[in-house]
Amino acid sequence: MAEDTPSKGQSRNPSHSRRAFLKGLGAASLSVPIASIASAAIQRRPDVLSGPGTLNFKTRRDQSFNNRFNAAVDDHQVTPAPQVTNGDEARYRSGIANFTKGFPHNSFGEIDPSVYAAYLAAVKTGKRADFDALTMGGTERLVDPQSGIAFDLETLDQSQSSIPPFDTLASPGLAAQMIEVYWQALVRDVAFTDYETDSSIASAVSELNGLSSFSGPRIAGNVTAQSLFRGFTSGDLIGPYVSQFFLQPFTIGAMPFVGYLTALPGDFGIDPASWLNIQNGAPAPLAPSNPDSQLRYLRSARDLAEYVHNDVLYQEYLNAVLMLLQMKAPLNSGNPYPPSLKSETGFITFGFPMIEGMVAEVITRAIKNAWFQKWFVHRVARPEETAGLVHLTITGQKSYPLDSSVLNSKAAAALFARNGNYFIPLSYPEGCPLHPSYPSGHATAAGAAVTVLKWFFDETFVIPNPLTSNSDGTGVTPYTSSDANQITVGGELNKLAANVGFGRVFSGIHWRQDIIQGMLLGERVAISLLSDQGHLYNENYKGFTFTKFDGTKITV
Repeated sequence: MAEDTPSKGQSRNPSHSRRAFLKGLGAASLSVPIASIASAAIQRRPDVLSGPGTLNFKTRRDQSFNNRFNAAVDDHQVTPAPQVTNGDEARYRSGIANFTKGFPHNSFGEIDPSVYAAYLAAVKTGKRADFDALTMGGTERLVDPQSGIAFDLETLDQSQSSIPPFDTLASPGLAAQMIEVYWQALVRDVAFTDYETDSSIASAVSELNGLSSFSGPRIAGNVTAQSLFRGFTSGDLIGPYVSQFFLQPFTIGAMPFVGYLTALPGDFGIDPASWLNIQNGAPAPLAPSNPDSQLRYLRSARDLAEYVHNDVLYQEYLNAVLMLLQMKAPLNSGNPYPPSLKSETGFITFGFPMIEGMVAEVITRAIKNAWFQKWFVHRVARPEETAGLVHLTITGQKSYPLDSSVLNSKAAAALFARNGNYFIPLSYPEGCPLHPSYPSGHATAAGAAVTVLKWFFDETFVIPNPLTSNSDGTGVTPYTSSDANQITVGGELNKLAANVGFGRVFSGIHWRQDIIQGMLLGERVAISLLSDQGHLYNENYKGFTFTKFDGTKITV
């Protein structure tokens, strides 16, 4: 850290004020480097008391500025992160490895070259007018590229975070991800409670076990029915597939939870004409959705996929707060309002209204970061796009540089036996939304929201009376397996994030890598938000300690 930019808590030169300095800059201040502004010190005012027992409101404007400025200076110390792609966009100039849905395509699903050139040019300028001038293949529109380069008044800028390069088109890693997505579509209607006995699940476990490039979790070195399609934290492998934060009772004010809207079996985009229409940004779904009139608890991949088809991005995390409130879960031990405090209790700060709002607040920052990576760095193709390459290659219509493991996979053969082709059976009539795959917005939002929940609550609290959904989703039953006493708040929040992310994979519109790196990106955004807000409290706040997704502890 530079000597002229002290960290939070250090005093700066009291002989100048930032307010006077900025006023003196006048209009020219817009062009002055931030380092010059940061070096202009303002006298810190540690409180707003002008005398014993008297608040001096005249000083609050300066103090507010100090706090915001100090947070901004701390954030500015973090250098921009290298943004490294997998190189496929330069390697395959036709765009076959990158997101092109919604633009005009030829009969093989390849984007019109002139449109692709204009698309990449718009990405380079970031200008709204350049995006608005793009030729579309249907009436569906690109989803908000501008949000990826919007600024924010809290958290690090999007340029200061990065995610690793995505697996390349020709890699065994991408092939393994494609095989997993195929299997997830094939077993979409198998109840999670039947995973141990279902023959299709056994086939999926067998094939994924044989793929050295498969990055999913293993138990004692093996993919098992218990580890299949789960997230990457230790908590993901404990207990039922569905998180307790989808199963425990709660009420939203006076409204009791009574079940979830789900969908009956039925897949979309499973013939060449439908697939191509979806890639072109069809003006309307080719078939109606198939809602189930029976409210259910989430019991299958289709249920989870339909949940994240319709959710309001922060609702599952607000629901988790309400469940934790109902089960009287303790707060983080660092909370400055312990139960022993006789005169005050937290409310707007360090109370339930704070966390109820924060799960939404952090998501707005998280998805800006996701959209920056999606549109302005990686532009990774969706599984439904890549499945077209698999289909055209296996059927001999084209030859694309795909690893042979996916071309010869049992999953692809099983799909052909079912549908007569190798397209991903999509659970949504419209397929994926019109924004690139990597990272998942849902997963980034989930990573951010569960991080602030783990920060706020005692993550080690064992959830009393754990539940599991029955095989038809009409109710829940007690979960009594031997690991029931290992089901903790922290583990189930991690699982909640994975459930939300993998619901999108189960639908056929995302990759495993989208989910993992999205969650990790969301976690970093949440930590940045919590750090920035640490400048603002009047309480004796010393930070809360919690466990990150990688198992390490952090105090923020």
